[in-house]
Amino acid sequence: MSTFRGATFHGRAATIAAELAATVARVDTDDVERTVGVLLAADTVFVIGVGREGLAARGFAMRLAHLGLTVHWAWDDTTPAVTASDVLVMVNGPGTIGHLDYVFDRVQEVGATTIVVSAIREARTPALADVALIVPATVYRGEGDLVPSIQPMGSLFEQATQLVFDTLVLQLAERLGVAFADLAPRHRNFE
Repeated sequence: MSTFRGATFHGRAATIAAELAATVARVDTDDVERTVGVLLAADTVFVIGVGREGLAARGFAMRLAHLGLTVHWAWDDTTPAVTASDVLVMVNGPGTIGHLDYVFDRVQEVGATTIVVSAIREARTPALADVALIVPATVYRGEGDLVPSIQPMGSLFEQATQLVFDTLVLQLAERLGVAFADLAPRHRNFE
């Protein structure tokens, strides 16, 4: 239960917006540039995550496809094999989610490049990744120098990750010379 009793809806929303701003302000721009470079160099991008973190990851995969990259959501049954010329983008908030660690190890074995989005750089998978994109927000089952939150569990990390991904899409669109009008025709047209 929140310790932020008696606050108004708008007061809570303003606090959450401030938490997001504080988190994004601490994202390392060198990590962002490395992430953009790796994504642009990949033959195929595989994206994976679980829970609410996975929802942010899945939205990112969708936008990468809209940008024209070859991308697969890793949990889909039609996902092909990963190769050494590919990249895996993994959202692993605390950096130590067992089944994601297993997937990470298999992808590393084939020599694919790994990007791990996590709150904790020193945790297992971000420490082993080719690129660690650190989103230093309060995260479920994680501890460290993280932006605190009035929200439960990993809500701040999940929201901040979505914001970081949407900002990365803007960075990638600029580098690719893609206009927003180019994205819509790549959207699924049978909804």
